[in-house]
Amino acid sequence: MDSDSDSDSDSDSDSDSDRRERAERFVELHREGCFLLPNAWDVGSARILESAGFPAVATTSAGVAFSLGRPDHDFFAELAPEEGRVDRGTMMRRVREIADGVRVPLSADLEDGYGEAPETVATTISLALGAGAAGGNIEDFTGDRARPLYDTALGVDRIQAARAAVDSAGEPFVLVGRTDALLVGGSLDECVRRANAYLAAGADCAFVPGAGDASTIGTLVRELDGPLNVVMGLTGNALSLDDLRALGVRRVTVGGSIARAMYRQLLRAARELADHGTFSYADDQISQTDLNDLFRHGGGQPGA
Repeated sequence: MDSDSDSDSDSDSDSDSDRRERAERFVELHREGCFLLPNAWDVGSARILESAGFPAVATTSAGVAFSLGRPDHDFFAELAPEEGRVDRGTMMRRVREIADGVRVPLSADLEDGYGEAPETVATTISLALGAGAAGGNIEDFTGDRARPLYDTALGVDRIQAARAAVDSAGEPFVLVGRTDALLVGGSLDECVRRANAYLAAGADCAFVPGAGDASTIGTLVRELDGPLNVVMGLTGNALSLDDLRALGVRRVTVGGSIARAMYRQLLRAARELADHGTFSYADDQISQTDLNDLFRHGGGQPGA
């Protein structure tokens, strides 16, 4: 008998069992209450968020792009060919790295599924499951200024294909249907129609970025036929997690805002060094010992 092979098989089985248990926990988080799901861009940032006690973390496609020295596609400027978006293979490798590097569930920012066709979206979902994601969002933003959103019927077909991929895998997974209608100048009524269509097509949660005030969020909570995710941190929003909980929001993400805040500090340090040759940026840093302790799993919070 090959004892090494038996050991590898037992290890794989334990890993699969742990991953499924994490995914089941993630599904349960969406059943009631309200929770904060912060967004990481690499293993280090994910572990820091994990150490703060969050029950799960998500990826940010913008943060991943920035960490690779690439721009993220946005609503105001189309990328030149040489500045193209991060491709699906690269993103899936990062998702796998983060999922393998933390002990909490990971939800993946899957953008538009990396292609228009429902079949492409289904493949993306299957790849995300294989990479260890416990959930993922599919958005209806196209990146094309002339046609910023996929037609609703196509958007529904894409969510249905994603749902079929999840069901075929037989693994726990939270599928999020995201509509970017508000971000491209659409009406709140259109957001409600699209989000409800995606929920009916098999999404477990609706995501409407751009909803940032109590009135808009309250309307969405009342009008949607399922749980709502909102994103904070796009602007200096005054609503707190307690406020959002009182409004009936199910989960709250922060998109690329933590990554942007970190890069702001990096830029300030670079400017101080280049323009003044001084080092005051170093007055506010985490110690080497604290970071080493944090990245040894179980080291607790930095400075604790």
